[in-house]
Amino acid sequence: MLTYRALFASPEFRALWTAGALTTAASTTSSLALATLVHRTTGSALLTAVAMFGPSAAQALGATTLMSAADASPPRRTLLLVAAASTAALALQALPGLPTPVRLLLVVGVAYVTSVGSGARWGLLTDVVPAAAYPLARSTMNVAVGAFQVVGFAVGGLLLTALTTAQVFVLAALVSAAALPVLRLGVAERAPRRSGRAGLAETVRSNRLLLAHRDTRTLLVALCVPNGLVVGCEALFVPYAGERAGWLLVAGAAGMMAGDLVVGRFLTPAARRRSNTALRLLLAVPFLAFAVAPGIPLAAVLVGVATVGYAAALAQQEWLVALTPGELRGQVLGVESALRMTGQGVFAAAAGALADLSAPGAVMAGLAAASVLVSLVLAPGLRRAARAATAVPA
Repeated sequence: MLTYRALFASPEFRALWTAGALTTAASTTSSLALATLVHRTTGSALLTAVAMFGPSAAQALGATTLMSAADASPPRRTLLLVAAASTAALALQALPGLPTPVRLLLVVGVAYVTSVGSGARWGLLTDVVPAAAYPLARSTMNVAVGAFQVVGFAVGGLLLTALTTAQVFVLAALVSAAALPVLRLGVAERAPRRSGRAGLAETVRSNRLLLAHRDTRTLLVALCVPNGLVVGCEALFVPYAGERAGWLLVAGAAGMMAGDLVVGRFLTPAARRRSNTALRLLLAVPFLAFAVAPGIPLAAVLVGVATVGYAAALAQQEWLVALTPGELRGQVLGVESALRMTGQGVFAAAAGALADLSAPGAVMAGLAAASVLVSLVLAPGLRRAARAATAVPA
């Protein structure tokens, strides 16, 4: 199963891909609407960044308290519950006159639930496709995220010129609800990956096993910090570009999609390993140019080129899967996803706070420089992790 045709021949993979695409389109459209509403109301770069990316920080709570449910609960049931909670939250966002703190609490709650759903989804993906096809399957799922982020941001931007934010939230809720029958009818239920009750004690025990391993610790840092710093740059697109921020958001999603397409489909495992450092540097270096405040067309090109570098995560996730026991795979992949999203939320909030004190372009350049530095420091440890993962039998 090393081609797109073979992947999509699997009904379960098609269902996972379609549900992920619908969820991404709904969440992207609603996040742009929320960020625009908060920026229009408050004028604060910090609150705008928190509205768009800050709730992701709540995923750390899910990773440290309930992530064992990703392996100890039937995966389809978990995915259905998460999709229903997300749909309900979007419907509540459409209520008129809802205070901004309540809106933020809603997305924080959804982020907590989503963290467990991410673990269930990525763990289920390792069951649906063979091990050798996991990088291609993961990249294909990422392409769906990139493509439907483009759709969500572009359509969301157009909708916001013609509809109220409440109406946009209603449409996003309807799109999110469409994922429920797709999952219910397209994915077979499976027994939990491990026995035992999900809870805090089991989550903590498994997380300790994960963090005790030097190579997995390095991989988690590499998947969370350099990327998170660049997401901090992206969190300033609205303060930087105002109403034209959609162009930068679309360029970023398109670049990410292109990188996942090329790296996941056309590079061999050895090529992914050799290109990993270069891709991580590519992710940050173009953002250094924002120190001179480029115009929107050039800024969009820089963002599109840079976000190709997000594809470096494919190899790192491949190595993480190889180094993880099968019964913990859902939790480990869920922790990785939750920590990555948490890092994005933390760095986005920090970027917003800095941009309230300085020019957004200067802050973006500083975050990019920090990402370059972290990537260079991590390079030796990542080479060691790659060798260890390659030595593990498939």
